Amino acid sequence: MPHRPDHTPSSCQPKAGSAQATTDHGRASAVVLRTALDVSLLDKSVNLPLAVSLDEVRAPRSAHKTALTAQLDGVSGGRPFSVLRADVATAEATVSARKAEGRTSLAHAKLHVPGLPLLSLIEVEQVTSRATCEAGRKPVATSNLLGAVTVLGKKVTLSTGGPTEVEVPGVGEVRLDLSRTRTTTRTAAASALELKVSVDPLKLNVAEVEGTLTLAGATCESPAAPAEAAPGADPVSEVKPQGAPAEAGLAETGGSPVTPYIAGGALALLAAGGGGVYLSRRGRG
Repeated sequence: MPHRPDHTPSSCQPKAGSAQATTDHGRASAVVLRTALDVSLLDKSVNLPLAVSLDEVRAPRSAHKTALTAQLDGVSGGRPFSVLRADVATAEATVSARKAEGRTSLAHAKLHVPGLPLLSLIEVEQVTSRATCEAGRKPVATSNLLGAVTVLGKKVTLSTGGPTEVEVPGVGEVRLDLSRTRTTTRTAAASALELKVSVDPLKLNVAEVEGTLTLAGATCESPAAPAEAAPGADPVSEVKPQGAPAEAGLAETGGSPVTPYIAGGALALLAAGGGGVYLSRRGRG
C-alpha cells in the first residue's frame, strides 16, 4: 500500500482568534448587557429563563449593536419584546503580546423586562467600563456612570459606598450596585452597574421576574511576562574560589589564600640554609 502523508485535520489546527491564540497573548472580553432572569407566568406553573446578551465579544473582536429584543413563549402573545435600546452601545476586546483590554460604552439606554412594556426598569445617560492587563504590570479596572439614573420611573442617586435599593409598591424592587471592580495579579474585571431585580408586573401574563442584570462589563487577563534578569543581577557565572579561605587581615595587606604556603616554604629554605652554615663553620673549626 503506498505511503500516504499524515495530515492534521483542519478542525484541530489553531485558528485566528481561537482559545490557543488568546492564551499566548492574554484574554479580554466585553459585554454591554447580560441578563440572567427567571420569568414566572400567571397561567402556567413554570419559569422561563431569560438569558440574553448584547454585544458580548471576546478578543479580538468588536460590536456596535444598539438594540436587543427577546422572545418568550407565553409572554406578549409570543411576540418579540424590547429588552434594551440605546443611542450608543459598543463593546471592544483586543489582545497583543504585551496587553489585553476590554472596553464597553453605553449612552442614553433604556432597559425593559417582560411584563413592563411601558415602564423602564432602568434608564441611564452614560456608562463605561474598561479592564486593562499589561504584561509585567498590575491590572487596572475602572467603571464610570455619568448623568441621571431612573429606576422604575424614579430618579435615584447612586452611591459607591454600598448598594442602592428602589421599591415601587405594586411593581417591585430593584437593588443596584455601582461600579464594581475586581483585580488580581494577572486579571481585572469591571461592571458599571449590577442589578438584582424582583418585580411583580401582573401584566402580559407575567406574574414575577427575578434575577440579575449586568450593564457595561469588561474583563482581561495579562499576557505572560517575558523572562528577564532580576534587577542588579551579576551576569558572570557563579564560580566559587577553590582552596582554603583567606585568613582575616590578608586582604588588607595584599595577601591571598596561597600566602601561608609560600611563607612556609620560605621558612623551610631559611632553616636549611642556616643549618648548612652551621655545619660548615663547625668543620673548619
